[in-house]
Amino acid sequence: MTEIRTLKLKNKLGMHARAAANFVKVAQQFKAGIYIEHNGQTADGRSILDILTLACPMGGMLTIKAKGADASEAIEELEKLVENKFGET
Repeated sequence: MTEIRTLKLKNKLGMHARAAANFVKVAQQFKAGIYIEHNGQTADGRSILDILTLACPMGGMLTIKAKGADASEAIEELEKLVENKFGET
């Protein structure tokens, strides 16, 4: 099963190191393969360095793809994380 969701980054610093670390922490809880796309570039959702190379700022659009048995659950949790601004104010 493959799930795809496009989300807008709402936190002030965009996808910076702490946000990327939080994303990876959630992504690693699932067996599904998780990938993020921004402006035509794709990154492994379990690699902080890959995610940081996307340089996605506040207001940037991220497409999250999850493929595997628990893809739906993974997408739901990652969407919550992004929508909650990675726990930032």
